[in-house]
Amino acid sequence: MKLKCCENKKPIADLAHTVEFLKTTSEENRLKILCILRNGEKCVCDIWQCLKLSQNLVSHHLKVLKDFGLISFEKKGLKVFYKLNQKVVKKYLKELNKLL
Repeated sequence: MKLKCCENKKPIADLAHTVEFLKTTSEENRLKILCILRNGEKCVCDIWQCLKLSQNLVSHHLKVLKDFGLISFEKKGLKVFYKLNQKVVKKYLKELNKLL
């Protein structure tokens, strides 16, 4: 039986990107950060206090999510605000939906 995701090379590339998306978001604290940001932008200080984790650990998770393109940030004065990159999140959810 030939799998739909293996019929041509493009879906295989999409599959690899979707796997990376799942790996990135499967870490519990990263998923919590995405959940926090779904309601709008938040200051990094609000995020780490909400998670009750050290600021260094939250910053690490934010960097991973930012490097993957799932979130973006804006510096306002001395504070850094993060928000979901809806376009990228929707892209990966669409790809996941195609596979499942």
